[in-house]
Amino acid sequence: MITFTYECLNKQGDIVKGVINAESINEAVEKLRGMGLSVIDLNENKPKRKSSFLSMDKKVTLADLALFSRQFSSMLGAGIPVTRALYTLSRQVENPTLRNALEGIVRDVEGGMNLSEAFGAYPNIFSDLYISMIRTGETGGMLEKSLIRLSEQLQKEKILKEEVKSAISYPRTIAIFAVVIFFAMLIFLVPIFEGFIPKTTHTPAITRFVFGLSESIRSRYYIWFGAMVAVSSAVVAFAKSKKGHDLWEHFKLKIPIFGPLILKSVIARFSRTLATLLEGGIPVVQALESAGPTSGSDIIANTVKLAAKQIEEGKSIASTLEESGIFPPVVTHMIAVGEESGTLPVLLDKIAEFYEQEVETSTKTLQSHIQPIALILIGVLIGGMLISLYLPIFTAVTEVGF
Repeated sequence: MITFTYECLNKQGDIVKGVINAESINEAVEKLRGMGLSVIDLNENKPKRKSSFLSMDKKVTLADLALFSRQFSSMLGAGIPVTRALYTLSRQVENPTLRNALEGIVRDVEGGMNLSEAFGAYPNIFSDLYISMIRTGETGGMLEKSLIRLSEQLQKEKILKEEVKSAISYPRTIAIFAVVIFFAMLIFLVPIFEGFIPKTTHTPAITRFVFGLSESIRSRYYIWFGAMVAVSSAVVAFAKSKKGHDLWEHFKLKIPIFGPLILKSVIARFSRTLATLLEGGIPVVQALESAGPTSGSDIIANTVKLAAKQIEEGKSIASTLEESGIFPPVVTHMIAVGEESGTLPVLLDKIAEFYEQEVETSTKTLQSHIQPIALILIGVLIGGMLISLYLPIFTAVTEVGF
C-alpha cells in the first residue's frame, strides 16, 4: 500500500487535508471521491531514510501503545465518540511522536477516512496486527473489545521482550567490560611492567607475545582502528544482505543456551498474536499471514506463510505446522485439539502462557549460571595477563638472588 497526502474540498466547501492509503494514485482518487471529497492536490509520500542516531523522533514503545489502547477502550466504553476520544488522548499522551500521529488520525477521520486507514497511515508506529484488530473491531462493531485485547497483547509482549533482553544483556555487558579492561591493561599497564624487566632477563613466549601486542596497539593504533572499522563494516554489510540475514536467522535458533530461549519467546509471541487475531474475528488464513511476521523470526514467518497456502488447499493448521519441524509436538498437538474442539484461541493462549513461563524460568536459570561463568572467564583473562607479566619479574629476582 502507498500513502498519499491529499488536499480536498468537502461538500461544505471547506478544505480538508490528510493522508490515505491506496495501491495507486487512481485508486486514491476514487476513494476520496467515494468519501464525497473533491481532489485539489494529491501527492505520494515517499519514505525518507533517516539514521536512527540522527532522528529526533522519540520511539513509540509497547508500553505507550498498551496504555493508549486501554485508555481509548475505556473512553469508548464511556460513550465518548471516536474522534473526541482520540483528540482528548492526543492532548494527554507524553510521547510526542504518538501525539503527532493521533492528531493526524483525528484530522483524517474527521475528513471521512476509515479509522483503520487512518491508523494505517502510520506503519512505523502501529503494526499490521494493530491495524488488523482496529479494522476488525470497526467492521464488527466491537472496537472497545478489540482495543482491550490489543492492550493485553502489547503488555505481555513487552514483558516477554524485557525478559529475553535481560537474559542477553548481562553476558553482553560482562563481555564489553572484559574487553575494555583487557585493552586498558595492554595500553597502560603492560608498558610499566616492561620497564621493570632488565633486557638480559629471559622472558617466556607468552610474555613476549603480550609485550609485542601492547607495542603494536600503542604504535600502530591507526592500523588496529582501521582494521576494526573494516571488519565491523563488513560484518554489518553481510548481516544486512539477504544471505547473511538468512544465515543469522537459522544460526540464532541453534546457539547453545540462547537458541532454545529465543525459540520459546518466538513461539510465545506467535501464539499470543494468532490467538488475539482469531479472538478478534479475523479469518484463519489472514490471521496466520499477520501473525507470522510479528513473531520476530523469518523462519517462523515463512513457515506460517506456507502453512496459510496449504490451509487454503484444505489442510489443517496443526498438520502444516507439524510438517515444518520447527514447532514442538506439544504446540502442534494443542493446536490440533483446538481445531477439533473449536477452542483454538483459548488453547493458543495456553501455549503462549506456557512458553512465557518457560522464558521467565529459563531467564532466571540462565542468569544464575552466567554470573559465575562470566567471573571465571574474566579471572582467566585478567589473571592470565598478570601471570605473563609477573613471570619475567620472578625470573629476574631469582637470577639476582643466585
